[in-house]
Amino acid sequence: MIAVALIAGMVGCGGESYALAIASTEGGSVTVPGEGMFTYGEGTVVNLTAEAEEGYHFVNWTGDVGTIANVNAAQTTITMNVSYFITANFAAVYGVTIYSTAGGSVTTPGEGTFSYAAGRVVNLVASPDTGYQFDRWTGDVGTIGNVEATTTTITMNGNYSIIANFDYTPMVAAGYYHTVGLKSNGRVVAVGDNTYGQCNVGGWMEITQVAAGCYHTVGLESNGRVVAVGDNFEGQCNVGNWTDITQAAAGCWHTVGLRSDGTVVAAGDNPYGECDVGNWTGIIQVAAGEGHTVGLKSDGTVVAVGDNGEGQCNVSNWTGVTQVVAGYECTIGLKDNGAVVAVGDNGKGQCNVGGWTGITQVAAGGWHTVGLASDDTVVAVGFNYYGQCNVGGWTDIVQVAAGSYHTVGLARDGTVTAVGYNDYGQCNADSWHLS
Repeated sequence: MIAVALIAGMVGCGGESYALAIASTEGGSVTVPGEGMFTYGEGTVVNLTAEAEEGYHFVNWTGDVGTIANVNAAQTTITMNVSYFITANFAAVYGVTIYSTAGGSVTTPGEGTFSYAAGRVVNLVASPDTGYQFDRWTGDVGTIGNVEATTTTITMNGNYSIIANFDYTPMVAAGYYHTVGLKSNGRVVAVGDNTYGQCNVGGWMEITQVAAGCYHTVGLESNGRVVAVGDNFEGQCNVGNWTDITQAAAGCWHTVGLRSDGTVVAAGDNPYGECDVGNWTGIIQVAAGEGHTVGLKSDGTVVAVGDNGEGQCNVSNWTGVTQVVAGYECTIGLKDNGAVVAVGDNGKGQCNVGGWTGITQVAAGGWHTVGLASDDTVVAVGFNYYGQCNVGGWTDIVQVAAGSYHTVGLARDGTVTAVGYNDYGQCNADSWHLS
């Protein structure tokens, strides 16, 4: 009130000089020209410098700011045309330290320690690696918008430390007469035929993906190595020296691995040249059938080698493909528009997928094909003697797999359902909870 009275008193002194009263809020001060009452001649350009204390930052100038050059700049000027009363405003600066567990990263704003003004709403984006899923944000999460969302916000009302947590993506795979499940803790379970030890996966840990061949099971470890159990008569389990693998596929008697550089390796039976993939490049996904191997390229085209007795390798004209799978003697492709294409043996109608729309994932069994629709329901065509295509009532499914004569579905809550041939107990997965 004293400063205002002084200003009012000086306005009437001939109009040749004016008063400038300067104040600041908590968290800083005005060092040039200082704080208090100053007198300047008309038209004088006065330098202003505001300096924040540690833990604070300059916000803006308020008050009689009409002739201040930049109200948002800590260093600026004011032109003395009348008497003014201005305030330099400061606000607290808070830090957020961001970490992530294995399996992903925080891409926005990044990882480390970041400083923001009090009240700032900061965007957070967590990005899982292949084979992983985002779990939740933990730590000082009181002002996080949604702790279970990969994209959310945090409001800076204090100093915080937060962690983005990732775990393994649950999935199911189906072999000839066995079913495999990957749990969110990286452990693996299996039921069904174990004649060759293909279900001996109880000791596996830190697995990011599983695949099931006719009589063997393959697991991809988080370090890019591959493990395999089961029938190895053709060397299909000789994958221990593979490194830098990002995806594995299991055929009947051969195993295929995709490296991070887009090249492909294979082991096992090779009578049809199904393992002749050494010259492939630019591959982003692989699939393996009874005697053929399929590769999806980054440009949406498809390549295939091996047994082509039923035309299952006639995929050179496919474009816009986002996923490939291989049945016993057929190849199925999911297109980017949700349609499905198929070539090869159609003796049981397993290739009658031309009318499917809105499909998000496909699976191929011995003689049947399964599709997961965008509404989380499931469709199937082909051989249905054992009821393996009776999936019309399934809902809330997030992934499907197809064995020789059975079909498996993973529900959103981590439970598993299966239909079809069950003489080996391969459908007895209803007690699993993979999440």
